[in-house]
Amino acid sequence: MESTTDPTMVQRAVSQGEASTETHLNGEAPRKKSRRGFAAMSPEKQREIASLGGKAAHAKGTAHEFTSEEARAAGHQGGVAAQRKARSVKPTT
Repeated sequence: MESTTDPTMVQRAVSQGEASTETHLNGEAPRKKSRRGFAAMSPEKQREIASLGGKAAHAKGTAHEFTSEEARAAGHQGGVAAQRKARSVKPTT
């Protein structure tokens, strides 16, 4: 009996030391997604731009500044959520 490959399946050949090769349903190689916007920038450049945005918001007066009471409430809410999540995870032994 002859082995045939189903043409509707994506075929992958991966060997040690070689890049994987893929074939789409139309027989063409997949297009690699290019990184755009912030994803294409270095972390330093992202940080620089974000810092400028924060400074501009503070200068304009639209930046939110937490009061100590708001920060306390947010910390408490995060702690409650973390403990709830920890209790829901079953221990692996």
